Amino acid sequence: MPTIETLLNAADLPDSPSARLDAELMLAHVLGKPRSYLRTWPEKTPSEAQQQAFAELLRRRRTGEPVAYLLGRQGFWSLDLDVAPHTLIPRPDTELLVETALALLPATPLAALDLGTGTGAIALALASERPAWQVTGVDRIDEAVALAERNRQRLGLANVRFALSHWFSALQGRRYRLILSNPPYIAADDAHLSEGDVRFEPASALVAGPDGLDDIRLIIAQAPHFLEPGGWLLLEHGFDQALAVRELLGAAGFNDVHSRRDLAGHERISLGCWQPGSGAAHVQ
Repeated sequence: MPTIETLLNAADLPDSPSARLDAELMLAHVLGKPRSYLRTWPEKTPSEAQQQAFAELLRRRRTGEPVAYLLGRQGFWSLDLDVAPHTLIPRPDTELLVETALALLPATPLAALDLGTGTGAIALALASERPAWQVTGVDRIDEAVALAERNRQRLGLANVRFALSHWFSALQGRRYRLILSNPPYIAADDAHLSEGDVRFEPASALVAGPDGLDDIRLIIAQAPHFLEPGGWLLLEHGFDQALAVRELLGAAGFNDVHSRRDLAGHERISLGCWQPGSGAAHVQ
């Protein structure tokens, strides 16, 4: 009977850039153990049912299906989140939005809004770090709102709520000190849409018109109606879209407009402060 070690050594994932990691995550999932168990007990023999379940996960992974969807879980910030195919898989790049928000605003009470919340990753990370904040996450997909709420309940966070809304459509009359979003920002003809994990993710959460900026334009145009004076808008975007997003923010009257770089050195998010009646916008 094959052992944990022989199963891992025989795992065949030729098209995965992280084949060994993928195999370890899937086998640990099947065994109901942490990855450290695989290294501690390499001579253990999984049951026949576990071997078959592992073989099925390998088969699906070879078709390109993302590991996060296969396992139903993905880590983000300090949280372990349930994921599903109707939402984007949370990515490390998006943690820059959380880092920036935490550095930008105090830990005192304020209202924050996460647009297009998906799994709830951004809203839940902020709520976990800032107990005094009241965080709202909205999404236009019912299943996404339900998934985010399940994550909230499992994490036991009382200072965050999730609601159904297409961007700002259900939020009339509300004001926030902070609005964040990781909206769709890929152009409709981008070749990357036919590669890797994104082939399995919902196109509605990825694609935003011919230049990828349709949703960002809408958010920037409408955000001033929902921001408190001195409130901030933070947007994730593509690695080559920072200049265009800064120009949109400046044209809409935002001040202190600038971009911040991710760990790879790309300008990954852009932000601006809303000061109504403050005169000409300041764009860096």
